[in-house]
Amino acid sequence: MKRFLKEFFGFIRRTDLFLLVVALAASCYGLVLIRSATLSYHSDSYVVVQSAAIVIGIVIYFIISAIDFEPFCKFWPVILIINLLLIASLLVFGVGEETTGNRSWIRFDSIGLPVGIQPAEIGKILFVISLSSHAYRLRERINSFFSILQLGVHTIIMFLAVYLFSKDLGMAIMYLFIFLGVMFAAGVSVWWFALFGGCVGVALPIAWKFVLSNYQKQRIIVAFNPELDPLKYGYHAIQSKIALGSGGMWGLGLGNGTQTQNSILPAKHTDFIFSVAGEELGLAGCTLIILLLTTIIIACIVNAVRAANKHGTLICFGVASMLFFQIAINIGMCVALTPVIGLTLPFFSYGGTSILSMFAAIGLVSGVKAHPQRLRPWD
Repeated sequence: MKRFLKEFFGFIRRTDLFLLVVALAASCYGLVLIRSATLSYHSDSYVVVQSAAIVIGIVIYFIISAIDFEPFCKFWPVILIINLLLIASLLVFGVGEETTGNRSWIRFDSIGLPVGIQPAEIGKILFVISLSSHAYRLRERINSFFSILQLGVHTIIMFLAVYLFSKDLGMAIMYLFIFLGVMFAAGVSVWWFALFGGCVGVALPIAWKFVLSNYQKQRIIVAFNPELDPLKYGYHAIQSKIALGSGGMWGLGLGNGTQTQNSILPAKHTDFIFSVAGEELGLAGCTLIILLLTTIIIACIVNAVRAANKHGTLICFGVASMLFFQIAINIGMCVALTPVIGLTLPFFSYGGTSILSMFAAIGLVSGVKAHPQRLRPWD
């Protein structure tokens, strides 16, 4: 028993407890905002579900921290296939919004469980593992055409799977951002990034004409001027800006936000939780959110720099890039700088799958720190 306790506490000390504490602080802050945002719903279920997800997330964090992913590196194709099957399950079981065609959720209401999962959220974590492992296997020839082609196909397969099976363009784009972060950490030449940018530039007009739905096009157009359609496609951005602007420096107080408590602000406990903070806690409340999330990203990068080998670096940078771009897009949505594409604010927005995937993500980073003795030296 003493030996077990010694090993257990030794493992706890090796994990990144600072990262966990900051993530818990962000989650608890988010819980306060969710509580205020859902007061008008006269139900505690949102707070209960989110609280349970946070507790389970902590357990998941420690479980994943205990796993050394180095031996699984050569099995990246298996992880990729599992991820594809998970996303493909949406083709049969997926449900979502009729107005957008989005079917990114699997619900269990039919069997009496008022919960659901979002496979693409889980898939982001699997994608970080599979792509970083794939890039690590190709590390000695990372800038060769064949290596870039392999990694590009790996990413395009996942991008298309997420978009075609769920119709969730915002989530699919997140996979591209993870790809960019991992490629940067892998040491891919700037010329490949320039070529990637050129390909995106060529693909955009084609996607606009033949791929994007009218709903998606309008969301992009009103991002530049929400007043073009203030009652429909621009409604979210306009109400979000009103909420943020009315809060001033210190806000109107929890439970006192006009846009929030009168349910004028859409998706107030999910996509626009940042706007709730702005209205009820003001610029000070929003600044605290940004500081907490920035600290989490910096902690991931620090672990990447200190990793004992390239595989750990790639995993940490994959997580950091995922968090950075999701945070940037979500806050951009709230201040009407980016299109409203349905991405949540990590650790703050309501959503069981989202919070679990975030704790799993930082668990990956913590695992890199927890297993230095088993990681090979830098190549």
